[in-house]
Amino acid sequence: MLTFLLWCILFIVCWPLALLALVLYPFVWIMLLPFRLVGIAVHGALAPGFRELDGIVLEMPPALLQQKNDSMGCGDASGTAPEYAVPDLKEHLALGI
Repeated sequence: MLTFLLWCILFIVCWPLALLALVLYPFVWIMLLPFRLVGIAVHGALAPGFRELDGIVLEMPPALLQQKNDSMGCGDASGTAPEYAVPDLKEHLALGI
């Protein structure tokens, strides 16, 4: 609906340009169709990996905060600061390809 209203405003302001846009729109859509098909194919091929990546994005900040809170202010008997454990992301990022 918004597109139609914008086209109506363009028609009032500059009707030759609005009519040209109306005529050229189907040709532009047909020319861009192969790119849309490639995008659908790539998304279909990569979608399982992105689902796993969503889980990583949602789970990593709490995991990092928990590790930081567990090791803050405390050291071992020698007085050295504890090292932060870096989670192994290889198992999360493996796409099974």
